[in-house]
Amino acid sequence: MKEIELVQLISIYGEVSTIKIVRDKKTGVCKGYAFLEMASLEDAENAILALNGAPMRKRELVLNIVEEPEPQRSAKARVPGKQKSGDVKVGLKTETVKKKRPRITG
Repeated sequence: MKEIELVQLISIYGEVSTIKIVRDKKTGVCKGYAFLEMASLEDAENAILALNGAPMRKRELVLNIVEEPEPQRSAKARVPGKQKSGDVKVGLKTETVKKKRPRITG
């Protein structure tokens, strides 16, 4: 799936600010998940309600909100009254049922 296809799918439910499909560095093949930033929490929740569990290309979409850890800052580095960005990150993953091969030890 290409970025534009994913944005077209999600943008029906809210404004998509950024998108990053995670790909293998060597081959460029998609690893099966992506991160999107949406303009608001409400937009992200709308997309999750509509698409979580939906079938897509013989797979099931899994959407959830990704919590970002707060960066550690000293008291001097804080800016009083500064607002956090309104963007909400949504993790999107396609799941397939894979059986693990037993490891050979020796």
